[in-house]
Amino acid sequence: MTAIKPSPISIYLLAGVATSNSIFNECKIKLEKLFQSDGIESAIHVVFPYGDASRSVVRQVLEVKSDLSNRMRAGRIGGQIALRKIKQTLTCDRMLLIGHSGGGAAAYQAAKMLHENGEINDFRIVQVGSPRNPIDPLLQDRVSYFHSVNSLGKLNDPISRIGTWGGWSRDRYAMPRWNSLKYAPGYVEGIPTVGGHADYFRHTKPYTDQEAVCNLDKTIDRVRVWLKGWV
Repeated sequence: MTAIKPSPISIYLLAGVATSNSIFNECKIKLEKLFQSDGIESAIHVVFPYGDASRSVVRQVLEVKSDLSNRMRAGRIGGQIALRKIKQTLTCDRMLLIGHSGGGAAAYQAAKMLHENGEINDFRIVQVGSPRNPIDPLLQDRVSYFHSVNSLGKLNDPISRIGTWGGWSRDRYAMPRWNSLKYAPGYVEGIPTVGGHADYFRHTKPYTDQEAVCNLDKTIDRVRVWLKGWV
């Protein structure tokens, strides 16, 4: 029997606030090799929903804030910009969005709008070191969240503490209680990286551990494991 060729994937790497233009250079190369080794055709695009490091940081932060809410009146500025960029280049029926920091919030908002408009159905979202924005329960299984942890497994990325996944639920006695994970992504995992919030995609010393494994390899490995079965 002839093996079924995997469907191609459009991949988008979304940057956060005050990000250098080179942040995803090595990540893009590794992803291209990864999908190529699995026999999957991929087209990888880099998106700056809030602009690059040359823009006002204050303005960028305010724009990220608009993407942390699911209220209809929220501006979702980064999400709207990402949506326009994606629609210009999306040519596949499958889409993978990987967003760092505020880019993770913009990635979710853009994908949610595309889905609601009936423009994409088969997609996955990866948030890396992102603020916490509430995820629609219908989309939770399509979203993963990775954050940095220290040697004790404790969260040590302050940006990952911003925002909330919480909401009110009722217990078996119909009493309201606060559920801190009600609107959390379907998969959440800590990564023992070296450095801080800006370093998930670093691939050279000093961003390597005692076994010479760099942050980028750790991040990509976790993403690959989560995507297993979809790609």
